[in-house]
Amino acid sequence: MTSAEIRNSFLEFFKEKSHTVVPSASLLPQSPGLLFTNAGMNQFVPYFLGTEKAPYDPPRAADTQKCIRAGGKHNDLEDVGYDTYHHTLFEMLGNWSFGDYFKKEAIEWAWELVVERWGLPANRLYATVYAPGEGDPSEFDQEAYDLWKALFEKAGVDPAVHIVNGNVKDNFWMMGDTGPCGPCSELHVDMTPEGDTGGELVNMDSDLCIEIWNLVFIQYNAEADGTFRDLPAKHVDTGMGFERVCALIQNTDGFKDFSRKPTNYNTDVFSPIFAKLEELSGKKYVDVYPGDESEVVEEAIAFRVIADHIRTLSFSIADGILPGNSGRNYVLRRILRRAVKYGRTIGFDGTEPFLPKVVETLVAEFGGVFPELKLRAGAIMETLAVEENLFNKTLDRGMQSFFVEVGLLISNALEGKKISILMPNGKMSHFGDEGNVIPEPKFPEFHWSEITPELLKRIGCRDLKFPPSEAFKLYSTYGFPLDLTVLLCRERGITLDEEAVEARMEEDRELSRSAQKSEIVRAVDISTDVETAFVGFEEDDCEAEVLEVHEHDGQLLVMTDRTVFFTEMGGQEGDVGTLEVEGKVVLVSRTLKVGGAVGHLVDANAGVQVGSRVLLKIDRERRLPIEVHHTATHLLHWALHEVVSKDAAQQGSSVSPERLRFDFNSKALTDDQVLAIEEKVNAVVEAGDVVSWVEVPHEEVKDREDIMQFFGDKYGDLVRVVQIGGGEKTLDGYSMELCGGTHVRNTKEVGLFKIKSEGAIASGVRRIEAVCGSAAETYVAELAEKEAGEKEEALAKLAVANEQLGKLEVAEVVVADGLSAKEVKELAVQAEKALKKAQAAGAARMADAMLAEENLTGNMVLKVEGSAALLQELFNGLKKLHYTHAAFFVVDDGERLHLGALCGEEGNDAGHGAGNLIKELAPIAGGKGGGKPDMARGAAPEREKAEEVLVAAKEKLM
Repeated sequence: MTSAEIRNSFLEFFKEKSHTVVPSASLLPQSPGLLFTNAGMNQFVPYFLGTEKAPYDPPRAADTQKCIRAGGKHNDLEDVGYDTYHHTLFEMLGNWSFGDYFKKEAIEWAWELVVERWGLPANRLYATVYAPGEGDPSEFDQEAYDLWKALFEKAGVDPAVHIVNGNVKDNFWMMGDTGPCGPCSELHVDMTPEGDTGGELVNMDSDLCIEIWNLVFIQYNAEADGTFRDLPAKHVDTGMGFERVCALIQNTDGFKDFSRKPTNYNTDVFSPIFAKLEELSGKKYVDVYPGDESEVVEEAIAFRVIADHIRTLSFSIADGILPGNSGRNYVLRRILRRAVKYGRTIGFDGTEPFLPKVVETLVAEFGGVFPELKLRAGAIMETLAVEENLFNKTLDRGMQSFFVEVGLLISNALEGKKISILMPNGKMSHFGDEGNVIPEPKFPEFHWSEITPELLKRIGCRDLKFPPSEAFKLYSTYGFPLDLTVLLCRERGITLDEEAVEARMEEDRELSRSAQKSEIVRAVDISTDVETAFVGFEEDDCEAEVLEVHEHDGQLLVMTDRTVFFTEMGGQEGDVGTLEVEGKVVLVSRTLKVGGAVGHLVDANAGVQVGSRVLLKIDRERRLPIEVHHTATHLLHWALHEVVSKDAAQQGSSVSPERLRFDFNSKALTDDQVLAIEEKVNAVVEAGDVVSWVEVPHEEVKDREDIMQFFGDKYGDLVRVVQIGGGEKTLDGYSMELCGGTHVRNTKEVGLFKIKSEGAIASGVRRIEAVCGSAAETYVAELAEKEAGEKEEALAKLAVANEQLGKLEVAEVVVADGLSAKEVKELAVQAEKALKKAQAAGAARMADAMLAEENLTGNMVLKVEGSAALLQELFNGLKKLHYTHAAFFVVDDGERLHLGALCGEEGNDAGHGAGNLIKELAPIAGGKGGGKPDMARGAAPEREKAEEVLVAAKEKLM
């Protein structure tokens, strides 16, 4: 059977058993305690709790539920690709009974489907039943045992071997510390070649004995005092691993051949994705695993990780969960980054995104079952492209820096012998002493990808330890995720002390509030006469002479005669990059301004001396988005003056690779003003105006009102004017400012400009935060997803209200085309108000009619069908009639009983009391309630006991 046939077979089987086949719930869970929908039962929790009634007749359901287990309590992320059966996203096939059938049907149907219909040999099947240990809840599940025993015996299989006792961890399910719970039976399949393990591998985490189905019998309620009470309604909750069942059937040729090692990836669930990746990469997927003797094992892992992760990403984005910086959104971003990183293993070089190209394959395979994939295909591909492009830049910088450090580690381990590495950027870097060349065929030159545990061992580099400080630097300077540094180290057999890195991160967070000031003071305290010429406006690298070297915070501060490194000032972040001396490349993590000198911070062991000739290179990919955001800051300032006021003066700014921040004095901006600013900036961006700069004597421009100047006293006699528009360097542009920062050459390079927020930071001071380019595109996509989700939710609420209004023959609320989510929400509120008003009016008429037929000269007991609103109107009607006796009402709304008591003066004098009546009578139907002596109300779930309540009420009042 194909995977589609297996899925359909399951659902059709339970459809035959009178189950309603329901669609999968969204991966965005309703429960605030979950990161993602992680089990089939999530959408049915209200039915188990009894807060809602299952809307199926009979109350049975079957489905395939998409689930994610990556992050939080249930996290399979690190196992993906390295074993045969863990995934971040998987389908869970399930059948459900809400107070309908129980163990007998669930167990017998499970056997019928797996053994009789699918043909699994009974001698390979093992069933677990709950057997509590000392102190564990409940008792041995004898009922389940007897049911399994009869089935195994009928098949001629020894139940003493094939029924395995399970402990509370494996075979007792609880929703939480309290609430619905119960024992479960799991089905495990022996997939060893001979199938003769006798149950020894059950629950032993072996990929040769796989759990495929869990049947949960919800029969107790866990009380706060630790006891377990029988539930009045018992439920069945099952979950079958779809990918595992596909592996079970397809890897064995329909249970005929168990000679191959079973694997979920060797199925048509994944084979179309592998085929697409093969087409894109030119590599071939081979189904091998860690431990197998094969040179392609790393590529195989990469194929599996990418195939798993693209499913998770696509299904999540289809449900409106986008990669981001926190919570479930960050989990997705982390998954995407892992997929991109593994893409490098099979040849994707980061020049263009590859993940979006796999989406069409997913849509073709799964769009029929999960139509949201087809509907959202465009948004999925767009989001993946933006995120992958962003991370490729981070990955390139981080990989380059990582292997620079690895080169240093290898050279040091070989006592300074020279090695040359062809780095990820395609350039050769040299490490160590040129006088000692390693006599090894692959040396002195080899490719970065050849650095493996086997190679390091062969050349005598054992127990290499990656410095935690460098791992922290990769994270803090380049934004390179720590988990990828850990992965790169693990793949090469290099040790990394993760706790030490985390400690360094914590130290940085602690010092961030104060260390910067003290660091600047120490830098300024260095005495120097050096003058460094900045040539970085036009160049990305330059040769320079080292004029002074100072020790600073355990590093070297290298001062040169010239530099391309921009030092943080005017709100612009400083540059990072590399310094190359005598063929050795070291990282420049920061630059400091000391008088007229620029100092470059490098490792203490860099070997830089006064008089050395060095090559300085900035990280161009990091600087470009800084330049983009800085140029956009000038455009924002100009647009602010155009839209709001020329008096809106700058109070501060900050530009980084990720965003810009601009502070100014003004009253709050309106939404229209914010929109107008965006439109003006984007219009000149689209126009492609020239950005230029020129140095002029300050005297020539200091009185020009068309040139914004806030830092004139800091630039000395010569000032630099940055101009946008007009003739190049002619000082006739629409935006002109005195500025020492770096910029793009044309406004088109800014890309999309989007304001994220505008708000107050102090009295009279406002702050705008904005993003540009790909960062803006990602933000806009997130806003669109949020708007669409909110609108969809509001439309659903409106539809429910309109349906009820129609039943009451009241005009429905009409939705015009093109309305925003906010406008639809307002209409939904209007509809709900109209519905409540109509329901109240209808209930009032019904109540008046009922009371008109009653004798109001004595006590009253009345049972009617209607809503809770009817009960309130019965109260209102008696009050209008100045009723003085005692009345008790039972209102049945079809789901529960609403109970009400009212006592006038004579009723209270007779000693009845409304609150007492509710407290005494509600428990008869499993309910509770209370109130004051004159009026009280309650509710009870056991509708079948309405007559008992009625009889008891009449005994008291009639």
